[in-house]
Amino acid sequence: MTTTTAPSTLLTGYRLGGLTLPNRVVMAPMTRARAAAGGLATASMAAYYAQRATAGLIVSEGVQPSLIGQSSPGTPGLHTDAQTDSWRQVTAAVHANGGRIFAQLMHGGRVSHPDTTGAQPVGPSAVPAVGAVFTPAGPRPAPVPRALETHEVPEHAGSYADAARRAVDAGFDGVELHGANGYLISQFLSSNANLRTDRYGGSVRNRIRFAVEAATATAEAVGASRTGIRLSPGAAFWGVAEDDVLGLYTALLGELARLGLAYVHLEATVDEPSLLALRRAWPGTLIMNPVMPMGAAQTDLAAAEHWLGLGAELISFGRAYLANPDLVERLRTGAPIAPADEATFYQGGDEGYLTYRPYERTAATLAR
Repeated sequence: MTTTTAPSTLLTGYRLGGLTLPNRVVMAPMTRARAAAGGLATASMAAYYAQRATAGLIVSEGVQPSLIGQSSPGTPGLHTDAQTDSWRQVTAAVHANGGRIFAQLMHGGRVSHPDTTGAQPVGPSAVPAVGAVFTPAGPRPAPVPRALETHEVPEHAGSYADAARRAVDAGFDGVELHGANGYLISQFLSSNANLRTDRYGGSVRNRIRFAVEAATATAEAVGASRTGIRLSPGAAFWGVAEDDVLGLYTALLGELARLGLAYVHLEATVDEPSLLALRRAWPGTLIMNPVMPMGAAQTDLAAAEHWLGLGAELISFGRAYLANPDLVERLRTGAPIAPADEATFYQGGDEGYLTYRPYERTAATLAR
Protein backbone atom coordinates (compact mmCIF):
# COMPACT_ATOMS: atom_id res chain seq x y z
CA MET A 1 0.00 0.00 0.00
CA THR A 2 1.08 3.59 -0.54
CA THR A 3 2.47 5.67 2.29
CA THR A 4 2.04 9.34 3.02
CA THR A 5 5.39 11.04 2.45
CA ALA A 6 4.37 14.71 2.62
CA PRO A 7 4.87 16.24 6.05
CA SER A 8 1.57 16.99 7.70
CA THR A 9 2.01 20.78 7.80
CA LEU A 10 1.33 21.33 4.10
CA LEU A 11 -1.77 19.16 4.23
CA THR A 12 -3.33 20.60 7.37
CA GLY A 13 -6.30 22.94 7.22
CA TYR A 14 -6.15 26.70 7.51
CA ARG A 15 -8.72 29.44 8.13
CA LEU A 16 -8.45 32.23 5.54
CA GLY A 17 -10.96 34.99 6.15
CA GLY A 18 -14.34 33.33 5.94
CA LEU A 19 -12.98 30.21 4.22
CA THR A 20 -11.80 26.95 5.71
CA LEU A 21 -9.04 25.55 3.51
CA PRO A 22 -8.51 21.77 3.69
CA ASN A 23 -4.77 22.18 3.01
CA ARG A 24 -2.15 24.89 2.58
CA VAL A 25 -1.55 24.33 -1.12
CA VAL A 26 -2.45 27.30 -3.34
CA MET A 27 -2.72 27.08 -7.10
CA ALA A 28 -0.88 30.18 -8.30
CA PRO A 29 -2.30 32.42 -11.04
CA MET A 30 -1.04 31.48 -14.51
CA THR A 31 -1.96 32.97 -17.88
CA ARG A 32 -3.44 30.36 -20.22
CA ALA A 33 -4.92 32.68 -22.91
CA ARG A 34 -7.97 30.55 -23.65
CA ALA A 35 -10.85 32.97 -23.17
CA ALA A 36 -13.45 33.34 -25.91
CA ALA A 37 -13.96 36.50 -27.96
CA GLY A 38 -14.99 39.42 -25.80
CA GLY A 39 -12.96 38.14 -22.85
CA LEU A 40 -15.53 35.49 -21.92
CA ALA A 41 -14.78 32.50 -19.71
CA THR A 42 -15.57 29.15 -21.34
CA ALA A 43 -16.75 25.66 -20.48
CA SER A 44 -13.18 24.41 -20.96
CA MET A 45 -11.97 26.95 -18.40
CA ALA A 46 -14.63 25.68 -16.00
CA ALA A 47 -13.39 22.12 -16.46
CA TYR A 48 -9.73 23.17 -16.08
CA TYR A 49 -10.26 24.85 -12.72
CA ALA A 50 -12.67 22.18 -11.48
CA GLN A 51 -10.02 19.51 -12.16
CA ARG A 52 -7.74 21.35 -9.69
CA ALA A 53 -10.34 22.02 -6.98
CA THR A 54 -8.52 19.92 -4.36
CA ALA A 55 -6.13 22.86 -3.88
CA GLY A 56 -6.68 24.66 -0.60
CA LEU A 57 -7.20 27.78 -2.72
CA ILE A 58 -7.16 28.45 -6.47
CA VAL A 59 -6.11 31.88 -7.71
CA SER A 60 -7.30 32.34 -11.28
CA GLU A 61 -5.30 33.56 -14.23
CA GLY A 62 -5.04 37.34 -14.53
CA VAL A 63 -8.42 38.91 -15.35
CA GLN A 64 -8.48 42.43 -16.78
CA PRO A 65 -10.64 44.90 -14.81
CA SER A 66 -11.15 47.12 -17.88
CA LEU A 67 -10.54 46.94 -21.62
CA ILE A 68 -7.60 49.34 -21.40
CA GLY A 69 -6.20 47.06 -18.70
CA GLN A 70 -5.97 44.04 -21.01
CA SER A 71 -2.36 43.01 -21.52
CA SER A 72 -2.52 40.11 -23.98
CA PRO A 73 -5.03 38.63 -26.42
CA GLY A 74 -7.07 35.66 -25.26
CA THR A 75 -7.28 36.72 -21.63
CA PRO A 76 -10.60 36.98 -19.77
CA GLY A 77 -12.21 40.08 -18.31
CA LEU A 78 -14.52 41.18 -15.53
CA HIS A 79 -15.80 44.50 -16.78
CA THR A 80 -18.94 43.61 -18.75
CA ASP A 81 -22.17 41.85 -17.82
CA ALA A 82 -21.45 39.10 -20.36
CA GLN A 83 -18.05 38.45 -18.82
CA THR A 84 -19.53 38.32 -15.33
CA ASP A 85 -22.16 35.84 -16.49
CA SER A 86 -19.55 33.68 -18.21
CA TRP A 87 -17.54 33.23 -15.01
CA ARG A 88 -20.49 31.68 -13.14
CA GLN A 89 -19.93 28.33 -14.86
CA VAL A 90 -16.31 28.38 -13.61
CA THR A 91 -17.03 29.20 -9.98
CA ALA A 92 -19.98 26.79 -9.90
CA ALA A 93 -17.81 23.96 -11.23
CA VAL A 94 -15.05 24.64 -8.69
CA HIS A 95 -17.54 24.81 -5.82
CA ALA A 96 -19.31 21.66 -6.98
CA ASN A 97 -15.96 19.87 -6.69
CA GLY A 98 -15.43 21.24 -3.19
CA GLY A 99 -12.98 23.98 -4.08
CA ARG A 100 -12.43 27.66 -3.37
CA ILE A 101 -11.35 30.25 -5.97
CA PHE A 102 -10.18 33.87 -5.98
CA ALA A 103 -10.04 35.93 -9.18
CA GLN A 104 -6.72 37.63 -9.85
CA LEU A 105 -7.38 41.17 -11.09
CA MET A 106 -4.64 42.26 -13.47
CA HIS A 107 -4.35 45.68 -15.13
CA GLY A 108 -1.49 45.50 -17.62
CA GLY A 109 -0.81 49.22 -17.75
CA ARG A 110 2.02 49.87 -20.21
CA VAL A 111 2.39 46.12 -20.94
CA SER A 112 -0.20 46.13 -23.70
CA HIS A 113 -0.64 47.14 -27.33
CA PRO A 114 -3.21 49.04 -29.44
CA ASP A 115 -3.61 45.94 -31.62
CA THR A 116 -4.98 44.14 -28.55
CA THR A 117 -7.22 46.80 -27.00
CA GLY A 118 -7.74 49.35 -29.77
CA ALA A 119 -6.22 52.11 -27.64
CA GLN A 120 -2.81 53.38 -26.57
CA PRO A 121 -1.75 51.72 -23.30
CA VAL A 122 -1.61 53.86 -20.18
CA GLY A 123 0.94 53.97 -17.40
CA PRO A 124 2.29 56.18 -14.68
CA SER A 125 4.71 57.81 -17.17
CA ALA A 126 5.42 57.80 -20.90
CA VAL A 127 8.12 55.14 -20.53
CA PRO A 128 7.73 51.93 -22.56
CA ALA A 129 8.19 48.46 -21.14
CA VAL A 130 11.33 46.56 -22.10
CA GLY A 131 10.68 43.72 -24.52
CA ALA A 132 8.00 42.56 -26.94
CA VAL A 133 4.37 42.31 -25.90
CA PHE A 134 1.88 39.76 -27.20
CA THR A 135 -0.60 40.95 -29.83
CA PRO A 136 -3.12 39.17 -32.09
CA ALA A 137 -0.48 39.30 -34.86
CA GLY A 138 2.35 38.01 -32.67
CA PRO A 139 5.00 39.69 -30.52
CA ARG A 140 5.49 43.42 -31.12
CA PRO A 141 7.78 45.98 -29.47
CA ALA A 142 6.16 47.50 -26.39
CA PRO A 143 4.69 50.89 -27.32
CA VAL A 144 5.14 54.13 -25.42
CA PRO A 145 2.19 54.41 -23.01
CA ARG A 146 0.18 57.53 -22.39
CA ALA A 147 0.99 58.96 -18.97
CA LEU A 148 -2.15 59.13 -16.86
CA GLU A 149 -3.27 62.56 -15.76
CA THR A 150 -3.48 62.98 -11.99
CA HIS A 151 -7.27 63.12 -12.06
CA GLU A 152 -7.42 59.84 -14.03
CA VAL A 153 -5.39 57.74 -11.60
CA PRO A 154 -8.19 57.14 -9.04
CA GLU A 155 -10.41 55.79 -11.83
CA HIS A 156 -7.85 53.10 -12.62
CA ALA A 157 -7.36 52.30 -8.94
CA GLY A 158 -11.15 52.01 -8.68
CA SER A 159 -11.32 49.63 -11.63
CA TYR A 160 -10.01 46.86 -9.36
CA ALA A 161 -12.91 47.46 -6.96
CA ASP A 162 -15.44 47.50 -9.81
CA ALA A 163 -14.10 44.17 -11.10
CA ALA A 164 -14.06 42.75 -7.56
CA ARG A 165 -17.79 43.45 -7.20
CA ARG A 166 -18.38 41.61 -10.47
CA ALA A 167 -16.16 38.75 -9.29
CA VAL A 168 -18.16 38.24 -6.11
CA ASP A 169 -21.39 38.50 -8.10
CA ALA A 170 -20.03 35.79 -10.41
CA GLY A 171 -19.41 33.49 -7.44
CA PHE A 172 -15.72 33.99 -6.70
CA ASP A 173 -14.78 33.63 -3.04
CA GLY A 174 -12.55 36.70 -3.24
CA VAL A 175 -10.00 38.54 -5.37
CA GLU A 176 -6.25 39.00 -5.58
CA LEU A 177 -4.84 42.27 -6.90
CA HIS A 178 -1.93 41.64 -9.25
CA GLY A 179 0.64 44.04 -7.83
CA ALA A 180 3.61 42.10 -9.23
CA ASN A 181 5.61 41.30 -12.36
CA GLY A 182 5.76 44.74 -13.97
CA TYR A 183 2.04 45.39 -14.46
CA LEU A 184 0.23 48.60 -13.50
CA ILE A 185 0.51 48.49 -9.69
CA SER A 186 4.14 47.39 -10.04
CA GLN A 187 4.74 50.24 -12.50
CA PHE A 188 3.58 52.80 -9.94
CA LEU A 189 5.89 51.23 -7.33
CA SER A 190 8.81 51.47 -9.74
CA SER A 191 11.53 54.11 -9.73
CA ASN A 192 12.12 53.98 -13.50
CA ALA A 193 8.62 53.33 -14.92
CA ASN A 194 7.17 55.98 -12.60
CA LEU A 195 8.77 59.39 -13.19
CA ARG A 196 5.82 61.38 -11.89
CA THR A 197 6.18 64.56 -9.85
CA ASP A 198 2.62 64.62 -8.45
CA ARG A 199 1.29 62.77 -5.41
CA TYR A 200 1.74 59.40 -7.14
CA GLY A 201 5.47 59.69 -7.83
CA GLY A 202 8.85 60.50 -6.37
CA SER A 203 8.97 59.50 -2.72
CA VAL A 204 8.27 56.00 -1.40
CA ARG A 205 5.12 57.32 0.23
CA ASN A 206 3.88 58.58 -3.13
CA ARG A 207 4.91 55.55 -5.17
CA ILE A 208 2.98 53.17 -2.90
CA ARG A 209 -0.12 55.38 -3.02
CA PHE A 210 -1.70 53.76 -6.09
CA ALA A 211 -1.35 50.25 -4.64
CA VAL A 212 -2.85 51.36 -1.34
CA GLU A 213 -5.74 53.16 -3.04
CA ALA A 214 -6.51 50.13 -5.22
CA ALA A 215 -6.44 47.78 -2.23
CA THR A 216 -8.50 50.16 -0.09
CA ALA A 217 -11.17 50.57 -2.76
CA THR A 218 -11.35 46.81 -3.29
CA ALA A 219 -11.55 46.01 0.43
CA GLU A 220 -14.35 48.57 0.81
CA ALA A 221 -16.17 47.05 -2.18
CA VAL A 222 -16.10 43.36 -1.25
CA GLY A 223 -14.56 43.18 2.22
CA ALA A 224 -10.96 42.98 3.37
CA SER A 225 -11.36 39.27 4.15
CA ARG A 226 -12.02 38.70 0.44
CA THR A 227 -9.08 40.80 -0.77
CA GLY A 228 -5.46 39.73 -1.25
CA ILE A 229 -2.53 41.17 -3.20
CA ARG A 230 0.44 39.63 -5.01
CA LEU A 231 3.84 41.36 -4.92
CA SER A 232 7.25 40.71 -6.52
CA PRO A 233 9.77 42.80 -4.57
CA GLY A 234 12.90 43.62 -6.53
CA ALA A 235 11.78 41.86 -9.70
CA ALA A 236 12.81 43.31 -13.05
CA PHE A 237 9.97 42.03 -15.22
CA TRP A 238 9.28 44.20 -18.28
CA GLY A 239 12.20 46.45 -17.34
CA VAL A 240 10.81 47.62 -14.00
CA ALA A 241 13.40 48.73 -11.42
CA GLU A 242 12.84 49.64 -7.77
CA ASP A 243 15.12 51.72 -5.56
CA ASP A 244 15.43 50.66 -1.89
CA VAL A 245 13.39 47.48 -2.30
CA LEU A 246 13.23 46.69 1.39
CA GLY A 247 12.21 50.21 2.37
CA LEU A 248 9.62 50.41 -0.40
CA TYR A 249 7.88 47.13 0.44
CA THR A 250 8.14 47.57 4.19
CA ALA A 251 6.31 50.86 3.80
CA LEU A 252 3.72 49.29 1.50
CA LEU A 253 3.07 46.36 3.83
CA GLY A 254 2.69 48.76 6.75
CA GLU A 255 -0.09 50.59 4.93
CA LEU A 256 -1.74 47.39 3.71
CA ALA A 257 -1.70 45.99 7.25
CA ARG A 258 -4.10 48.75 8.30
CA LEU A 259 -6.68 47.31 5.89
CA GLY A 260 -6.74 43.79 7.35
CA LEU A 261 -6.42 42.09 3.96
CA ALA A 262 -6.93 38.34 3.64
CA TYR A 263 -3.32 37.81 2.59
CA VAL A 264 -0.18 39.03 0.88
CA HIS A 265 1.18 36.72 -1.82
CA LEU A 266 4.97 37.14 -2.16
CA GLU A 267 7.13 35.88 -4.99
CA ALA A 268 10.74 34.87 -4.31
CA THR A 269 12.12 37.69 -6.45
CA VAL A 270 14.61 39.00 -3.88
CA ASP A 271 17.09 37.34 -1.52
CA GLU A 272 15.82 35.26 1.39
CA PRO A 273 16.95 37.65 4.19
CA SER A 274 14.90 40.42 2.55
CA LEU A 275 11.90 38.13 2.18
CA LEU A 276 12.17 37.23 5.86
CA ALA A 277 12.25 40.91 6.76
CA LEU A 278 9.06 41.39 4.76
CA ARG A 279 7.51 38.38 6.49
CA ARG A 280 8.19 40.16 9.80
CA ALA A 281 6.73 43.39 8.44
CA TRP A 282 3.45 41.71 7.43
CA PRO A 283 1.27 40.68 10.41
CA GLY A 284 -1.32 38.76 8.42
CA THR A 285 -1.48 35.60 6.33
CA LEU A 286 1.43 35.12 3.93
CA ILE A 287 1.19 33.04 0.77
CA MET A 288 4.73 32.32 -0.38
CA ASN A 289 5.72 31.37 -3.91
CA PRO A 290 9.16 29.94 -3.13
CA VAL A 291 10.76 30.09 -6.60
CA MET A 292 11.43 32.78 -9.17
CA PRO A 293 8.44 32.98 -11.54
CA MET A 294 9.30 31.63 -15.00
CA GLY A 295 12.72 30.57 -13.72
CA ALA A 296 14.32 27.16 -14.10
CA ALA A 297 13.09 25.75 -10.78
CA GLN A 298 9.56 24.75 -9.86
CA THR A 299 8.05 24.77 -6.40
CA ASP A 300 8.39 21.34 -4.83
CA LEU A 301 7.70 19.76 -1.46
CA ALA A 302 11.09 20.70 -0.05
CA ALA A 303 10.67 24.37 -0.96
CA ALA A 304 7.16 24.36 0.48
CA GLU A 305 8.25 22.88 3.78
CA HIS A 306 11.20 25.26 3.94
CA TRP A 307 8.94 28.30 3.77
CA LEU A 308 6.31 26.87 6.07
CA GLY A 309 9.14 26.54 8.55
CA LEU A 310 10.10 30.18 8.00
CA GLY A 311 6.63 31.43 8.83
CA ALA A 312 4.56 31.35 5.64
CA GLU A 313 1.04 30.03 6.21
CA LEU A 314 0.29 28.95 2.63
CA ILE A 315 2.45 27.92 -0.33
CA SER A 316 1.63 28.58 -3.98
CA PHE A 317 2.51 26.14 -6.75
CA GLY A 318 2.50 27.40 -10.33
CA ARG A 319 3.79 25.27 -13.22
CA ALA A 320 3.49 22.07 -11.16
CA TYR A 321 -0.29 22.53 -11.43
CA LEU A 322 -0.35 22.62 -15.24
CA ALA A 323 0.26 18.91 -15.82
CA ASN A 324 -0.86 17.72 -12.39
CA PRO A 325 -4.52 18.45 -11.69
CA ASP A 326 -4.22 16.07 -8.72
CA LEU A 327 -1.15 17.84 -7.30
CA VAL A 328 -2.35 17.69 -3.70
CA GLU A 329 -2.73 13.92 -3.88
CA ARG A 330 0.68 13.54 -5.53
CA LEU A 331 2.25 15.58 -2.73
CA ARG A 332 0.43 13.47 -0.14
CA THR A 333 1.51 10.14 -1.57
CA GLY A 334 4.89 11.03 -3.03
CA ALA A 335 3.77 10.24 -6.58
CA PRO A 336 5.94 11.76 -9.33
CA ILE A 337 5.19 15.26 -10.60
CA ALA A 338 4.52 15.12 -14.34
CA PRO A 339 6.20 17.68 -16.63
CA ALA A 340 4.12 20.15 -18.63
CA ASP A 341 4.44 20.72 -22.37
CA GLU A 342 5.59 24.33 -22.74
CA ALA A 343 4.43 24.43 -26.34
CA THR A 344 0.83 24.25 -25.14
CA PHE A 345 1.00 26.96 -22.46
CA TYR A 346 -0.67 29.65 -24.60
CA GLN A 347 -1.65 27.89 -27.82
CA GLY A 348 -5.37 27.70 -27.08
CA GLY A 349 -7.60 24.64 -27.30
CA ASP A 350 -7.92 21.74 -24.87
CA GLU A 351 -4.63 20.00 -25.72
CA GLY A 352 -2.21 20.58 -22.87
CA TYR A 353 -5.08 22.11 -20.91
CA LEU A 354 -7.66 19.44 -20.15
CA THR A 355 -5.68 16.46 -21.36
CA TYR A 356 -3.45 15.92 -18.30
CA ARG A 357 -4.66 12.97 -16.24
CA PRO A 358 -4.43 12.12 -12.54
CA TYR A 359 -1.63 9.77 -11.54
CA GLU A 360 -2.54 6.15 -12.23
CA ARG A 361 -1.22 3.66 -9.69
CA THR A 362 -0.33 0.25 -11.03
CA ALA A 363 -0.53 -2.97 -9.07
CA ALA A 364 3.23 -2.68 -8.50
CA THR A 365 3.01 0.79 -6.96
CA LEU A 366 0.05 -0.15 -4.81
CA ALA A 367 1.98 -3.12 -3.44
CA ARG A 368 4.86 -1.00 -2.15
